[in-house]
Amino acid sequence: MATVNYDAVNYDAVLIIGFGGPERREDVIPFLENVLRGRNVPRERMLAVAEHYYQFGGKSPINDQVRELINALRIELDRREIDLPIEWGNRNWHPMLTDTLQDMADAGKRRAIGLVLAAYSSYSSCRQYRENVEAAVEHVGANAPVIDKIRVFYNHPDFIAANADHLRQAVEQFSQERRGNVHVAYTAHSIPASMANSCDYEQQLLESCRLVSEASGIAGDHWKLAYQSRSGRPQDPWLEPDICDHLRKVNEEGVNEVVVHPIGFLSDHLEVLYDLDEEAQQAANTMGMQMMRAATVGTHPAFVSMLGELIAERLSESSERRAIGQYKAGPDICPLDCCPAPIRRPPQTQS
Repeated sequence: MATVNYDAVNYDAVLIIGFGGPERREDVIPFLENVLRGRNVPRERMLAVAEHYYQFGGKSPINDQVRELINALRIELDRREIDLPIEWGNRNWHPMLTDTLQDMADAGKRRAIGLVLAAYSSYSSCRQYRENVEAAVEHVGANAPVIDKIRVFYNHPDFIAANADHLRQAVEQFSQERRGNVHVAYTAHSIPASMANSCDYEQQLLESCRLVSEASGIAGDHWKLAYQSRSGRPQDPWLEPDICDHLRKVNEEGVNEVVVHPIGFLSDHLEVLYDLDEEAQQAANTMGMQMMRAATVGTHPAFVSMLGELIAERLSESSERRAIGQYKAGPDICPLDCCPAPIRRPPQTQS
């Protein structure tokens, strides 16, 4: 392994910054209220989403998946001889980001590398996390640690390799004679069109899909990017097509074998389990389609290795930043105008 100057910047910790999720039934409504605070989402929609969690006993798998990732990352950092503790704080549920930063401040930690568990650039997946960190720092006060967020990694070769490996495994579940007919439907979380128009989210997703398809031997006319988990007002435009609508369309065109690959997500959390393993699978079954679902990157060795590399980047004076495809590696420091906040419409009142 190449020698790296880990003294270039004095860091005290690696901070995992996650979304969070309920771990008990009684957590569900408070968690969703945290997620939706300040957003124009009807309460009926929130209660409908709560039912999704109740179907799984009120426990989201996301926190356990982060714990698994932290354990894998600890091994990777030890392998790289990076002797930094791994801290963890969430935006929406315990361990809360503010509490974690307070604990870090109390322990004398002054600077940390922030690893946001999102691969793409948008307000929801990048800037909002940075705003949450800023709010937590302000709450903690003068002794709060400085958090330096690592770059987005949608086009890192190891992120592509991990996704391609899982896609190939899903395709191989079809018989040899049917694999040539398989259509790949990539999915990501839909966002409002107004948000998408002011960031690179869709462009980055399409690039990841293209790179993973090429690495997996999927022809350009055998894949499509679709979306899931839409919320908000029905009259507001969001990124489309919805995954279930897309399955119906390709089925009408004669597709009977499909792999759904949630490339926009890093772990098989509840939105993946409900929107794809429940709703999309049911839609496919109704149409007589054979559907397989590819796994997210999770703790794939290539993905964990990439995280170690991204952390090492910030500890080193080296300017090398690996990326493949049409676009350069993302910047270490986001531009001031990156991923602006969407315009919030006031709630409508009924007459």
